[in-house]
Amino acid sequence: MQPFLLISPLNATNQGLREVYQSDYGILYQGDCLNFLRVIPDSSVDIVFADPPFNLGKNYDKGVNDQRKSDEYLAWSRQWISECIRVLKPGGSLFIFNLPKWCIEYGAYLNQQEMNFRHWIACRMPKAFPRGQRMSPAHYGLLYYTKGEPAVFNKVYTPIQVCRHCGGEIRDYGGHRKKLNPKGINLMDVWDAPEDVWEDTASSDTNEILWTLSDEMWTDIPPVRHRQHKKRGANELAPIMLERIIAMGSNPGQVALDPFGGSGTTFYAAQKLQRYWLGTEIGDTEPAVKRLTKLAKGQVEDWESARGKKKVQTKPKESTQLELFSCTDCKPDTCATQPFQ
Repeated sequence: MQPFLLISPLNATNQGLREVYQSDYGILYQGDCLNFLRVIPDSSVDIVFADPPFNLGKNYDKGVNDQRKSDEYLAWSRQWISECIRVLKPGGSLFIFNLPKWCIEYGAYLNQQEMNFRHWIACRMPKAFPRGQRMSPAHYGLLYYTKGEPAVFNKVYTPIQVCRHCGGEIRDYGGHRKKLNPKGINLMDVWDAPEDVWEDTASSDTNEILWTLSDEMWTDIPPVRHRQHKKRGANELAPIMLERIIAMGSNPGQVALDPFGGSGTTFYAAQKLQRYWLGTEIGDTEPAVKRLTKLAKGQVEDWESARGKKKVQTKPKESTQLELFSCTDCKPDTCATQPFQ
């Protein structure tokens, strides 16, 4: 069903929602997430992605309170989670991105609502720093639940990771590399972000990409920190992450929903993958509108493909096993040219 048929303009206005963008695939409103969710009919969307403020006291925009007491934050979270469950179709997918601290609470609540737990996907937090008497945080959590048994679960393939310096593959796949499916291996539940991903990929040879199926460890999600790609001052997710989620949990022509629109990454990914979409953002909607307007004109963000490029490496005619395992530019604990123990 097209999103235009889901929300009555009168109901949207009565809830204080203002339409700021519309395309052939979706509608973006400016307004409160709860007001937005209340105007959506029961069991009407196929996939929901939610990336709420993390309650860290960050300055998002007017109307966004990112510093509540823990019990207040969780009470508010249960409200929008309940609405997300209500609007999901039977078998629909729900993805929620947050800190592990809150994901634990969310998971407990979702279990109480008899939602079907699928995965806790770990998205690595690069360049983190120690915080007092705690370990350095290493990942964000991405909860994946379905409303009953999943109606859609598509296998997603990702490029085999290679060293950005020497071009060697980072993993040896337990000695079974030659037996891999030509399409790759399963998407894992940890998504790891390389420290440097902002390389120019325009001249890369696309024939040299090797693919793997994803698993629960996602190892190629870059943080959006470089000003060349950032659409707003606050936190922002990489398009490849949302493309992967939407491709996994929905099919073309189905409806994706995001109640925390931010810079429009979900809507961008959904439209690019030919899914209909609906969303709202309580703060500044200009970054999302700008991104969607560019996409409508055919402008795709090239940086998102900066991953898994297989660089051509010429093997020396005469070299020892030890010499082949030498890459002075790579980190010893991650470079594929180091001997496997």
